[in-house]
This record gives sequence, C-alpha cells and structure tokens, in this order.
Amino acid sequence: MYEACQISAKFVCCARRRCATISATLRQVSGTNAFVLEQVEAGMPDDPILRSIDVTIPATGVTVLAGPSGAGKTTLLRLLNRLDDPLSGEIYWKGRPLSDWDPTELRRRVAMVFQRPPLFPGSVYENFQVALPDISNERALHVLEHVGLSADMLDQDATTLSGGEAQRMCVARALLTEPEVLLADEPTAALDSAARHTVEDLGRSLADSGVAVVWVSHDTDQLRRLADHVIVLADGLVRATGTLADLDTSHDSVVRQSVGAA
Repeated sequence: MYEACQISAKFVCCARRRCATISATLRQVSGTNAFVLEQVEAGMPDDPILRSIDVTIPATGVTVLAGPSGAGKTTLLRLLNRLDDPLSGEIYWKGRPLSDWDPTELRRRVAMVFQRPPLFPGSVYENFQVALPDISNERALHVLEHVGLSADMLDQDATTLSGGEAQRMCVARALLTEPEVLLADEPTAALDSAARHTVEDLGRSLADSGVAVVWVSHDTDQLRRLADHVIVLADGLVRATGTLADLDTSHDSVVRQSVGAA
C-alpha cells in the first residue's frame, strides 16, 4: 500500500515518464491492490509472451487468470514472485518495485503452488522443514489440520500421498512462511473431481481468511465457483478485467468464452 505522500522520488520520475499511458489510479493505489503492473513485457526478447501489460491485482479475495492456452497466464503468475523477471516495464507490490525485493524474502511472502506438487524425499514433517527448519510438532499438526489433513500423516512418506493430499500438503508447506499472497498455477488440473473440490475449498477459505489468492485456471466451471475478480489474457494482452457480472456481458466473444458466460 502506498499513498501519494509516500511516493519516492524515483517512482515519481517513473510515473512522469509513463503518464501518457498509465492512469493516476494505477500509481496511487490503496490497500485494495496487491500488485500493479505497468507496461510489462515478458518472455523471449524476440517474441514476448506478454506485451504492454497494464493491470492491477486486488489484495483480497480470489483473482482468477483466465484465457486461451498460450495466452501468458502462467508467465504472468511467475512474474509475481520473481520466478521470472520482465523484459521491460515495472511490477509493484506493496508500493515497492518488485525488483527491489530480495527474491527469497519475496517468495516467503508471495508463495506459489504448482500444477504438480513438488515433493521432497522423506516424511511430511521433513517436507515442512524445507520451509521452516525449526518447525515444532505442534505447529506442524496445526497446519495439517488447517488444510484438512489428518495428524497421522505427519510421519508418512510424502511420496505415498495421493494427488489431492500432496497438493494440500504443498499448500500447508507454503503457509508455514505466513504468506500474504498465494499464487496457484492450475493446482487442480491433475486431480480427480473430489480432490479438485477439496483444494478449491481450501483456496476459498484462505482468501476468506485474508490471504490474497491468484489462481490460474482453464476450467470455466471452477472459475465461476471461485472468482471474485477475473483477468482475461489473450494473445499476450489483457483482454478484460472485472467481476463475473462485468465480464458476462462483454461484447468480446473471447472474454465470454474464457469466463464461461452463457
């Protein structure tokens, strides 16, 4: 969050250079916005996946990134905790350029879960130690309960977990750093229906508890169950943003198709 009186000289200079294309609203956000992207390009230098991205991402609720395959959804998500850096443009989080954040600190505060959950050798408890080396048994049991897993899984070999259990364990591991934002890259794509709904419910409960969730999905039914806000990408550009009520009435057929509008 940043107010006009707190804008640094550097940021004022950048804002002036971009004033022809960036609205003052983007440059003077309140606590309702987690990320601000200004004229961002990303991907290969000779063929960017994302081009001229100007968008804000709310600091509350579930924001779903939607759009056709290859639109740049995962690329945008990876930019938000510096797994990738943009070719040009600027990304702000909490009023600071993302490039000013130490990547390790940033990734503890802006955590990410992937389509296929990465499991480390050893027990569930040992997987938790990857995120929090001095984790207590009590804390480990609490985070298991928080994601709906039973206490007797703590000593279980992580590689023996089902797909849904492994995904929830990875969410639990991410939560140990007490992130303010959780990025989710199609976290239910490889799961069966029951596990998919369980992970969706977990995402919803995290958002309701104050963790901003940014979720990539190709599944329009899932989008309609989860989304408080939607960003539709197509051909490397932001095609539309808004609530489902906003986008359901769009005149753009790509937008309507991306959100599953009737």
